[in-house]
Amino acid sequence: MRYLGLELKIRNKPELDPDFLPLHVFNEAFLADARKPIGVAVERSGGQMAAVETFIHGTEAMREADRYYIERLVKTLLWMKGGFRVYIRGDADMADYLRSVYCEGGRQSFDWDYMANVFEHPFEIVTTDVLPAAKDEPKAIGGHLEGCRIGFDAGGSDRKVSAVIDGEPVYSEEVVWFPKTTADPDYHYNGIVAALKSAAEHLPRVDAVGVSSAGVYINNRTMNASLFLKVPPALFEEKVKDIYIRAITDTFGDVPYCVVNDGDVTALAGSMSLGVNNVLGIAMGTSEAVGYVDPEGRITGWLNELAFVPVDANPAAMRDEWSGDIGCGVKYFSQDGVIKLAAPAGIALDESLSPAEKLKVVQKLMEADDPRAAAVYRSIGVYLAHSLAYYHDLYAFGTVLLLGRVMSGKGGDILLETCRAVLKDEYPALSLELALPDEKFRRVGQSAVAASLPEIK
Repeated sequence: MRYLGLELKIRNKPELDPDFLPLHVFNEAFLADARKPIGVAVERSGGQMAAVETFIHGTEAMREADRYYIERLVKTLLWMKGGFRVYIRGDADMADYLRSVYCEGGRQSFDWDYMANVFEHPFEIVTTDVLPAAKDEPKAIGGHLEGCRIGFDAGGSDRKVSAVIDGEPVYSEEVVWFPKTTADPDYHYNGIVAALKSAAEHLPRVDAVGVSSAGVYINNRTMNASLFLKVPPALFEEKVKDIYIRAITDTFGDVPYCVVNDGDVTALAGSMSLGVNNVLGIAMGTSEAVGYVDPEGRITGWLNELAFVPVDANPAAMRDEWSGDIGCGVKYFSQDGVIKLAAPAGIALDESLSPAEKLKVVQKLMEADDPRAAAVYRSIGVYLAHSLAYYHDLYAFGTVLLLGRVMSGKGGDILLETCRAVLKDEYPALSLELALPDEKFRRVGQSAVAASLPEIK
């Protein structure tokens, strides 16, 4: 396969998506003979910095490839670690190109606007003679088991809550809801409070509340989240930014609480259940929720929004309707990925069904050993193997914990088996442990782990 002047060799391709072009494979081919040094850094809150020293070709013939490589790298750093300022060292023309892309009306206007809002600072791209040094401030959080606790996990299709006493769940429930299609934030607030009260009925008292929720949370406040996609901006500012704080304090008063991105809770769940650190957690559900626990067992504070990190360099890749970009993880490692592959597999899905209901149709076929459904999960397994090679370049993790509805049942087993086979064949030097929790933990366990987030002082 040839793309942007580079010959790309891919032994394992998804049977239902043969044009899939792993970004990792593109990058490896690109860097093989790139010689011009260039530095890229992304700044986020508190002077924290992601910094990468890399290379481009710097020739007219490879200009398009150079631009593509750097733009995808910048996008990856933004959604992996977050940031409002991008530094470019070594190529002023590349900085000018990025300014034309990351701006109002530019191709990456969604990213430009999102990062500015999350970090409450205008997004900018600057040139520099000296690249800033990398700087992180990871935090030890979670793993607190003592006392009577509530853990709440807010997903896009269902909400889960657990009541936990000294680390042992005594009650869990899962309730279907529709936060992403509802504009009234009182709907979300009332659903959160109902879940908290339901769990509290099974506890003698409430000592602490932990929340795992899709989105970006800074100081327990909702800075951005697809769960509140339809809420108007004015109401978001008024009722959503502190929605979890209000729900907890209105219900229980002054108790310790903690609100964390659900991906980080996934990683923490892996670290706690497996007894290891340096874990990347991936929850494949309504979206792709990702978190990371570093080698010291700490949460990094990075965005870890790999749903928006590109994994496919195919120019005809499926477009994400929210971000407007193509080839990003959300269309490969979520219910959207299953739905996307159903058509080429020959599975007709009723368009009146919700995405969660469409996933259930494919899952039911898989439980009946339908070969079409098996092809869907094998294809996602190939996607995952290539993408884990790319993710490993970023995180250098040792263990991957796979969770979420897409990993449930026979389909998850096929997906995992295929991923392992492709990793062994295509990336034999990559030593990774891939782990699955048991079925109950896959579906509800994250809310129980969320209960361990706050420290009781």
